[in-house]
Amino acid sequence: MERVYGPVIGLALSVFKAQGLQFTIVGEDNVPRAGGAVMAINHTSYFDFTYAGLAARKSKRYVRFMAKASIWQHKIAGPLMRGMKHIPVDRHAGAASYREALTALKSGEIVGVFPEATMSRSFELKPFKSGAARMARDAGVPLLPTTLWGAHRVWTKDAPKHRGRSKIPIYIEVGEPIFIPKGGDVEAANEQLRAAMQAQLDRQQAAYPTLTGDDLRYLPARLGGTAPTPEDAHERDTHDMSRTQDEFNS
Repeated sequence: MERVYGPVIGLALSVFKAQGLQFTIVGEDNVPRAGGAVMAINHTSYFDFTYAGLAARKSKRYVRFMAKASIWQHKIAGPLMRGMKHIPVDRHAGAASYREALTALKSGEIVGVFPEATMSRSFELKPFKSGAARMARDAGVPLLPTTLWGAHRVWTKDAPKHRGRSKIPIYIEVGEPIFIPKGGDVEAANEQLRAAMQAQLDRQQAAYPTLTGDDLRYLPARLGGTAPTPEDAHERDTHDMSRTQDEFNS
C-alpha cells in the first residue's frame, strides 16, 4: 500500500459507506493484474475519478489519473495529487503530460483518461479526443472502456449536490480490453472505444432503477429525462468557456 494513495482510498471508502452509495461493479477481471493500461472513462460527475478507481481494487492496482493542472495549485489537493502520482494536464501545452503518461504506462502503471475532456451536461457521450487511443497504441498497452452511471446524481454541473446519506446506486463497468497494434489506426480505435462505451452505458441505463420527479434531471432527454440535449449542453459549455476566457483576459 502506498503512503498516500492507500490511506486516501481508505478514507474515500469510509465516506462512500457513510453516504450509503450502492456500487455495482462489472468487468473487474478486465483490469490487468500487472502491466500498463489506459482506462478510458466517461465523464458526468466531479467524483468520477474516485469511483472509477474502485474497479481496479480487485486487481490490487492504483490508477494514475490525468487531470487539469490547476488542481496541483490547491493547498490541500495539490500535495495529495502529487503523492498519488496523478498526472497534471496543461490544456495549452499537453506534450509534457502526454510524455509523462507514456512513461507511466511503459513502467507498468494504469493511467486514467477522460476522452471527452470535459464533463457532459447531457449525460450522453460527447465527441472523444483521440489521446487515450493514441497513448495505448504508442505505449503498447490495452485500452479499457470504462463507464459510470449514477455518479452524476451525487454531484454534477447545474444540479444540487447529494454528498450526505443518499443511498444512490452507482454502476461501474470495465469492458473487454481493446488492443491497438503498432502503427494501428488511432481514429478507428477511438471509434471502437466510443462504441464499446456507448453499448456499456446502454446496458447500465436499462438496468438502473427508474428515475421520476426531480430526478428526471439526471436522465438524458433521449430517454425521456429533462437533462439538456447534447446541443443545449454544447451551448452552455461554449458560454462557460467564453466567460472563462473573458475573465482570463480582464
